Amino acid sequence: MAAKYKQECVFGLRAIMEAIKDEKDVEKVLIRQGSRGELFSELFDLIREKRISYQFVPPEYFRPFADRNHQGVLAEISPIPYQDLDEVLDTVIPKDKVPLILILDRVTDVHNFGAIVRSAECAGVDAVIIPNKHSAKISMDSIKTSAGAMYHIPVCRILNLKRLIRTLRFDRNYTVYAANEKTDKYYTDVDYSGPTAIIMGSEENGVDSGLLNLSTEMIKIPQMGKIESLNVSVATSVIIFEALRQRGLNKK
Repeated sequence: MAAKYKQECVFGLRAIMEAIKDEKDVEKVLIRQGSRGELFSELFDLIREKRISYQFVPPEYFRPFADRNHQGVLAEISPIPYQDLDEVLDTVIPKDKVPLILILDRVTDVHNFGAIVRSAECAGVDAVIIPNKHSAKISMDSIKTSAGAMYHIPVCRILNLKRLIRTLRFDRNYTVYAANEKTDKYYTDVDYSGPTAIIMGSEENGVDSGLLNLSTEMIKIPQMGKIESLNVSVATSVIIFEALRQRGLNKK
C-alpha cells in the first residue's frame, strides 16, 4: 500500500495546503485521529471551504509511511487531472460533432469505472461525468482497468448531478436517457442522433429517483435470464454502442 500511495499522494500539512491552493485534483485528505494544532485547524478550514472529502483514520494507518514527514496527514491526488465540464462541452468537443456524454451516478467499483471508460472511449463518447462524492475515482487501478483510455477521454467531476441534467436538457438541448429496468421502453427504441446524455446508476441502487424524474426518458435492456441485472459496465457498453450504431447508420 505504501508504494502505491507514494506515487499518488502528498504528505505533510503545508504541502497539502499548497496542493489545494494550487487547485490540484485532491481526491480525499486522510487525517490522523487526535490531530491538534493551528496548522491542522487551518488545513481543516481549507478542506471544508473547497468541499474536499476527508476522513479521520487511526494512527497505525500511517505506519507504512514512517519514512515520510507526513505529520499525520495524507492527501490522495488524482494521477490524471479532471477536466472542466463547461470547457469540454464548449471547446473540447468538435463543433461539427454531435455530442454524446455519459453520466455515472454512484458507480463506486473502481474496476467497473475503468471498464466503462474503456468502452466509452472505444464508442466515441465525448466525456464521462461523475459526482464529487460516492463515486469511484481516477486511480492507477482504474487507469489500468481502462487500458489507458482515461488518458484519451475527458473525465469531469461535478457537485450536483441534478443541476447538470437541468442544464443539459433546458439550456443545451440534450436528450437525457436514464437506464432503469422498471420502464417499458427498450434502449433500441429511442433516438440517439441528437446531442445525448446517458445516465447509468450503481448496481445496488440504480439511478437516483431524482435523476430519473429529471431525465427525458428512461430506457432498459431486455433480459431473459434469472439474474436481476447486468453488470453496470456491460450494460453501459450495450447502450452506448447502440448509440454508435444508430449514428453510424445515420451517416450512410
